[in-house]
Amino acid sequence: MTPVTRLPDGDDLPEVVTIGVSVSVPDPYGTEIQDARAGHGDPLARSIPTHVTLLPPTEVPAEALPKIEEHLAAVAGAHRPFRMLLRGSGTFRPVSPVVYVRVEEGAQECRLLEADVRSGPLARELAFPYHPHVTVAHGLSDDVLDQAYEQARGFRAEFPVPGFGLSRFDADEVWRPWRSYPFG
Repeated sequence: MTPVTRLPDGDDLPEVVTIGVSVSVPDPYGTEIQDARAGHGDPLARSIPTHVTLLPPTEVPAEALPKIEEHLAAVAGAHRPFRMLLRGSGTFRPVSPVVYVRVEEGAQECRLLEADVRSGPLARELAFPYHPHVTVAHGLSDDVLDQAYEQARGFRAEFPVPGFGLSRFDADEVWRPWRSYPFG
């Protein structure tokens, strides 16, 4: 039996939880990107809500979550809503087999948020320098990545960003939004 931790709100969690922090891409844009991702055959398409990452998957002790939530609330309170414009495609190839939609406006706000989120109880090193983006294809063949890149070139979405969210990776290997943090 896996040991669990009970949080003050009644959630029972394993002793170690995988979390992520992100800006959600609202519908209809989020669904459009998820559908494109699924259409490319990306097996992760339906298990990852469409987002711009602020903190990549990070394992934390469940007992640290109240302090982490306090930290995230303080970070959100120190930032203001902003406008995001997603437009066109980009890729991390050959370093990483990823095709993405570019964050054309809102990238600087995401960089500032990422630095604040990834501090205090969430301080950690990254495998790659932070680059705000929305993944549309990951880990697929070069032909499929080329196709995804071409299809994403014409993508455009504009929306307000009122805050960010904390998600957790559950035992069924699906990322689920868990808490929301509105900007101050």
